Amino acid sequence: MKKQQVLTVLIIAVLSVVVLSSFISTETEPIIKGYQIGSEVTDINLLNVDNKRISFSDFSDAKGFIVIFTCNTCPYAVASEDRINALDAEFKTKGYPVIAINPNNPEVQPDDTFVLMQQKAKEKGFTFPYLFDESHKVYAQFGAAKTPHVYLIQKEGDKNIVKYIGAIDDNVRKASSVKERFLANAINELLAGKEISLKETKAIGCSVKV
Repeated sequence: MKKQQVLTVLIIAVLSVVVLSSFISTETEPIIKGYQIGSEVTDINLLNVDNKRISFSDFSDAKGFIVIFTCNTCPYAVASEDRINALDAEFKTKGYPVIAINPNNPEVQPDDTFVLMQQKAKEKGFTFPYLFDESHKVYAQFGAAKTPHVYLIQKEGDKNIVKYIGAIDDNVRKASSVKERFLANAINELLAGKEISLKETKAIGCSVKV
């Protein structure tokens, strides 16, 4: 009986050490969060659905950019397509064009191929660049976790600075039920020379498929 008790104590001790070691290892692993409010954004160079490569530097007259990570397939992204078109129509002429980026890997999500992106852009009449993050490095650099996931960028001298991160509005599922336009409000505050009152919201959508 005593031998069994000693063995039990030893097993518990060993398991405790293993669990503690695992916890410590996890806690010390670096966590990559991507861009935060105030971060300087590196220029991009991605293939657009018109087979031309697009960079932020191509938009010399822009005051900033509405960067939206989205895709062909996520129901939340599909529900946002008309809104994204409307945002481009509303703010492109005011200096904030939309740049949409598909971060998904077609090997994981077959309906997110570049060819199907081209079809989607044509069918929906996208008025903005729809870029393919083929290397899957740009979405990681931004820290985008969802589709859709929004980053509002403002030009400050020769730098592009993140001003807002999160959702387009407060109802990604149903445009007719939107009560607060987070992104539009943020842009309008920038245009008015004001500090953005709500700089971050939670992006709700499908996880990026890589």
